[in-house]
Amino acid sequence: MKKKLISMMLTAVMAFSLLAGCGAKEEAEPEAQENTAQADKEQAEEPAEQEESSEEKTTFTVGFDAEYPPYGYMDENGEYTGFDLELAQAVCDLEGWELVKTPISWDSKDMELESGTIDCIWNGFTMNGREDDYTWSDPYVDNSQVMVVAENSGIETFDDLAGKVVGVQAASAALQLLQDEEGQKALADTFGALQEFADYNSAFVELQAGSVQAVAMDIGVAQYQIKTRGEGFKIMDEKLNSEKYAIGFKLGNEELRDKVNADLQTLLADGTFDELAEKYELSDMVCLEAK
Repeated sequence: MKKKLISMMLTAVMAFSLLAGCGAKEEAEPEAQENTAQADKEQAEEPAEQEESSEEKTTFTVGFDAEYPPYGYMDENGEYTGFDLELAQAVCDLEGWELVKTPISWDSKDMELESGTIDCIWNGFTMNGREDDYTWSDPYVDNSQVMVVAENSGIETFDDLAGKVVGVQAASAALQLLQDEEGQKALADTFGALQEFADYNSAFVELQAGSVQAVAMDIGVAQYQIKTRGEGFKIMDEKLNSEKYAIGFKLGNEELRDKVNADLQTLLADGTFDELAEKYELSDMVCLEAK
């Protein structure tokens, strides 16, 4: 009887322990869930990681059109070079940055800049008409939009372009100008067709072949193309407009813009800017002013 009583008491104790254990577990689970939820909330409330400041930078990534001489292009050694890229390298030398030259498709330049793939667009980039779309450096080249035709084409004035096929680079300032009601759309409406090309090398091939009768483009690029291709082309006397080049940074990135502007002033003061302009035969077009 005594043994039976002890056995019954032990069974009761074990049953109580199991019940207590289950209760503790059930109470702990909501508490654990609450702690996890709180941790997730705190993590979500943590401030987003800030963009790298110019003081922390070690690289400077420049987006450019690799077929836009003399500002950016591939030389005979397979190296990317040009007036803008050499200027960018000079800025990096002053800052101790590594220059990352990133060729881009010109019509995807905004996506590249917004995504942070590049730090800036620096390649004969027209600021006129885009003033509110980017944070701009000081303008450094005074450029015009012109028409290039074959020397023997008989085309002398804009009126002679009526019914003709005119080439232009996609997403370029020239295309924007020819599509703008306040620009030269009235002129473009007289063309037989306005044909877009990915780059001006392709446009010149078609101009030489006679598939297009004129190409609208920046005067600096036109001069370079004519010089390197030899005789057979000319720039029309009439100009579509006058514009300025500057470096385009992501809207609001004034810190990096200000640092690059200061470096450009240093390069202007020590003669580097003018030396590069002379090297690329742009001396009569540069407009960077000392401050």
